[in-house]
Amino acid sequence: MAHQLYRNTTIGHCLQESLDELMQYDQLPPALAMKVLLQFDKAISAALANRVKSRLSFKAGKLNTYRFCDNVWTLLLTGVEFKEVQDVAKADRMKIVAMDGRAQV
Repeated sequence: MAHQLYRNTTIGHCLQESLDELMQYDQLPPALAMKVLLQFDKAISAALANRVKSRLSFKAGKLNTYRFCDNVWTLLLTGVEFKEVQDVAKADRMKIVAMDGRAQV
């Protein structure tokens, strides 16, 4: 369930719309569409874990709100400063959604 967050990305929405259209025209059974989505969840998670090499650090000015529900942390921060090597960027607000990456889909 936790890896389904990737479905809320642009590529995830496009995949879902394509599957919905195929099901609408009876070209794809719903069970197969679900298998495709589960494979997407696994593939995007593995790609992010194995292919992304850049590192970014951040420093928050203030933690406004935090929640822990269904093994998912949600943090709302203000006054955040990002740093990558020499580059620095600032954001007024930031939302972090974090989960245990060791969990298997």
